[in-house]
Amino acid sequence: MSELTHFNEEGRARMVDVTEKAVTHRTAAAGGEIHMAPETLAQIRAGTLKKGDVLAVAQVAGIQAAKHCWELIPMCHPLPLTGIDIAFSLSDTPCMVEIRAAVTCTGVTGVEMEALTAVSAAALTIYDMCKAVQKDMRIGNIRLLEKSGGKSGHYLAKE
Repeated sequence: MSELTHFNEEGRARMVDVTEKAVTHRTAAAGGEIHMAPETLAQIRAGTLKKGDVLAVAQVAGIQAAKHCWELIPMCHPLPLTGIDIAFSLSDTPCMVEIRAAVTCTGVTGVEMEALTAVSAAALTIYDMCKAVQKDMRIGNIRLLEKSGGKSGHYLAKE
């Protein structure tokens, strides 16, 4: 594991200086899940929840979260994102919504945090929109699936 770079000589937090890093095409994909009861998933599918189209709202929330990641995570750099896509898969066994986010940019630092933040916000939005029906939903397995670009190159998670 490489040295942690978010601390200065005094051991205090700092935002890493990326001035000298090369501009490259950067991508990241992240995934996560929200587990729920079959009845809750059925209402998402049918679009019958009182708050509206759960997945449409969660998609917009994920996109907004990626765009504002630098405002939420203290040491993240503001990035000129060039693409954000959020996808959902509904599963009956186990009963859940799987969330995937893909983020791209051309810049000097990666977009892993933006993809992870997008998945997290989409999952939280699903929870928010469904909590009147079910309070014991479980959000989990949020993880980086893949990244490319930059000095560290390509990473693909082992599933």
